[in-house]
Amino acid sequence: MSDLLDGGVEAAAGLAVYGADAVDKEAPASTRAALVADGVPGKLAAKDPTLWGPEAEEEAKIRLGWIDTFKRSRELLPQLAELRAELGDLDHVVLAGMGGSSLAPEVIARTLGRSLTVLDTTDPHQVGAALRERLDRTVVVVASKSGSTVETDSHRRAYWQAFLDAGLTEAEAGRHFVVVTDPGSPLEATAAQMGAHVVLADPEVGGRYSALTAFGLVPSALAGVAVADLLDEADEFARSLAGDTDNPGLALGAALGTAATVGRDKVALVSDGTGIEGLGDWIEQLVAESTGKSGIGILPVVVEAPESPGATGDDVLTVTTGGACPPGTVPGGGVRPHLAVNGPLGAQFLAWEYATAVAGRVLGIDPFDQPNVTESKDNTNRLLAAGLPTETPAFSEGAVEVYGGTGGTLAEVLRGLVDGVVGDGYLAVMAYLDRFGDAAAADVRPLLAAASGRPVTFGWGPRFLHSTGQYHKGGPQVGSYLQITGAVTDDLPVPGKPYSFGTLQAAQAAGDREALAGRDRPLVRLHLTDRAAGVAQLLDAVRNLRG
Repeated sequence: MSDLLDGGVEAAAGLAVYGADAVDKEAPASTRAALVADGVPGKLAAKDPTLWGPEAEEEAKIRLGWIDTFKRSRELLPQLAELRAELGDLDHVVLAGMGGSSLAPEVIARTLGRSLTVLDTTDPHQVGAALRERLDRTVVVVASKSGSTVETDSHRRAYWQAFLDAGLTEAEAGRHFVVVTDPGSPLEATAAQMGAHVVLADPEVGGRYSALTAFGLVPSALAGVAVADLLDEADEFARSLAGDTDNPGLALGAALGTAATVGRDKVALVSDGTGIEGLGDWIEQLVAESTGKSGIGILPVVVEAPESPGATGDDVLTVTTGGACPPGTVPGGGVRPHLAVNGPLGAQFLAWEYATAVAGRVLGIDPFDQPNVTESKDNTNRLLAAGLPTETPAFSEGAVEVYGGTGGTLAEVLRGLVDGVVGDGYLAVMAYLDRFGDAAAADVRPLLAAASGRPVTFGWGPRFLHSTGQYHKGGPQVGSYLQITGAVTDDLPVPGKPYSFGTLQAAQAAGDREALAGRDRPLVRLHLTDRAAGVAQLLDAVRNLRG
């Protein structure tokens, strides 16, 4: 591993990237020098859509607004202040959004200590719990760039019906909604029919690059965040973007691209514990969905803590993130990262967006499209129309039904799955469960990382479909997959639709299984007939793998 102190530091506007020079030197020729020779920093700052080749040019022309969207976002500040005053006692903020519409606001609220309920699931237990919480004081931010996101539309329908069932008139119910969407989207028209408040977003910014647009700022501001501070941080940092030197975004992007080209194509994201909460989840979507296509890509692996398994490896670039950690060993875990990225949150958003675009240039891919995301969506829609497939488990053991894999016991199936992750492979755990009620399921990630010695990711379904789901299908086909589903004991209808949340969740899981099975990769599904007992049983089985 490179020594951060020897690797140098690149800093601007309070954001510093340590270790990038040492990573750049791992390549036969300097990636950064090549980028500078091609004029990439200045061209990117000037929104040149030709940087990623002719096939990407049309998409890039309408997706580079993130470079200076923070300037246009200032126009939202008076509107947000008026909106917050108009909402009055509606102070319980629920964000119904997926992927780029939810991840940044969650990071902002967690980091700045504000309460925000993020609803990015179709699990009926999690949706039901949200609906029961302080409904009389709830304002629902319905956020969807396209205006047609099935999860978000389902949430909107459920809350609308809940307000009516609580005795509100339609006019009164409309006051409880704030819609964030692109101009001209179907959701804008729906919002007008509902009598909802509407905030239009920047149409030239893609979802995963939208942290500093209305998608990131509206729910954060309603939760009480001083969002102008984030814009100030980004504004100050943006002055470095065109520079050949003193450009941390360039240093970070060149390092990410270099690492991937020399065999470190997994990026372990480790919070250093210095004030920024949950940034790894946002970076995960940005990097995975932007780079995982055409059989190549960078796989982000969000690691719980510096001491957690999976932060290092021969094909892993270890990166710590935070507010103000100096270079060197991260306290508590003894991890010596290749890179450390430290600085204020607004600058972090812009730096990682810029770096991801630069890494896309290095890898030769379009960082703004997501060609494989619709595959699972199309499968889901077909299954909702035709009915869910009938499947028979290979066997049942306790509270776990096992589908796929090799072996006659849960332990044997898990051992076979883990042992099959070899070479440059990785294991992805995909849990279609309640992110809060079944939170213990996430403990399986570090246990599997310890048992396999390989990178292991964990994603809550269907949330990850808007993130690493693109990488699973479009990136290097070296993944193995463990899908976890659970019995539904308290289902909820989706008002106005012929299916329930439980059926929608099951169709999404089945649709994604179909997409993965078509790639002939190892896939095991575990269905928990009793969620609490099944999670405990799974964790015990994985712990025993280490014996």
